[in-house]
Formats: sequence, structure tokens, C-alpha cells
Amino acid sequence: MSTEKCFAKGSAAPGPVPKDHIRLYSMRFCPFAQRTRLVLNAKGIKYDTINIHLKDKPEWFLERNPLGLVPTLETSAGEVIYESPITCEYLDEVYPEKKLLPTSPFGKAQQKMMLEHFSKVTPYFYKIPMGRKNGEDVSGLEAELKEKFAKLNEDLVNKKTKFFGGDSITMIDYMMWPWFERLEIFELQSCLDGTPELKKWTERMLEDPAVKATMHSMDTYKAFYQSYVVGKPDYDYGL
Repeated sequence: MSTEKCFAKGSAAPGPVPKDHIRLYSMRFCPFAQRTRLVLNAKGIKYDTINIHLKDKPEWFLERNPLGLVPTLETSAGEVIYESPITCEYLDEVYPEKKLLPTSPFGKAQQKMMLEHFSKVTPYFYKIPMGRKNGEDVSGLEAELKEKFAKLNEDLVNKKTKFFGGDSITMIDYMMWPWFERLEIFELQSCLDGTPELKKWTERMLEDPAVKATMHSMDTYKAFYQSYVVGKPDYDYGL
């Protein structure tokens, strides 16, 4: 995995994507980009990484993706794919070894429904810390997040499986994981109280090689987050 410093406005555009490789435009601390990095690593795909300065994006990156979002994939044919669930599904289709999505249409639909549900959970990871920073009462938001975690816990209990798609890791686990990895940074660990199966899931996920390959130390995460909160994100922290 590349760990180059980020490219900002005025930087020279990278060369073409090598044959038999795919390129990921990323940001080292972005949970959405981590989804794609998890899938690339889990499937053993050869890729190179170009990290983007998200506050000062290079012109050549905006030509590839006018929305300026990471993750963005670029193929050696110059094809560009973005939005994290779309990049991950694309990788699973193009690189069929070690499939992460179920083969049945219903199985795929179930994972997409779960992802849709989880997309309503992620805003709490930002609303609660920002509310605390502004001195607001966030107890209501914390109660709502605990309720959502309780539903995820119940899902594991009902399925009687180690992971959300069965007894091995599938796409939905990787789609959800980056936010659970950051619970400590956002001081939200207490929201896992009373969800023993969900806690066990987080412990199992930490054992996964792709998770280990894409995570930073808690100190690094915290230092980046502090820089982000004050409006001066240090995208190259620790390099």
C-alpha cells in the first residue's frame, strides 16, 4: 500500500495507470476511501494510491472526478469510477477471485438494504462530537445511536452468525467497519454497551488482514482528527 504525501493544487498530474493495475485516489484518514482500500486489500488486487489534499484539490483530479470526492478509481483504460459502494461493487465484479458480495440477487439486495440502513447511522459519528465541541446536550443523539447499535446487535443474534453476511467477512462488514474503527476517536465506545454480539464482531474484524493493513494507530487517528476539528486537517500527519 502506498503512503505518499497528498497531492494539492498546482501539483503535477500522475502518469498513466500501469497495465494490470488500478489506481485509487484516496485520503489516508477518510472512512469512505477506507472501504475501497479494504476491498482492494481483501481481494489482493494490485493497485497504486494517490492521496488527494481535499481542501486544496489538484485541477487534474477535478478533471477526472468533477465532484472532487474520494474514493475514486481509475483503470489503465482511463475509466473513472467513484462513490464508495459503487467502487467496491465494481472491484468485486471485475476481480472475481474471492467474491465479497453474495451471488444470489436476493443476497445482494439484502446487503444493499443493510448498507442503506447503515448510511443513516454514519451521520451520528460527526453530529455527536461536533455537538459536544459546541457545548450542546448530545444525550438524545447518543441514545439514538445506542438504539441503532442495538438493532445491529439484534441482527447478529437473529442470524446466529459471526459476521453480518454469514460466518466469514463479506462486503457489508467492510462497508460498515471504518466507523467502528473510529469509535474511540469520537469517544463513542460507550454506545457499544449492552451490545455483546456487536462487540464480538468488532473484535473479530480487528483480526482480519485487510483491516490490519488499512488501519492507523489510535494516536495517529487522534492527531489527525484534532487537526481536522480546528479546520486545518493535516492529511500528511505521520509521514
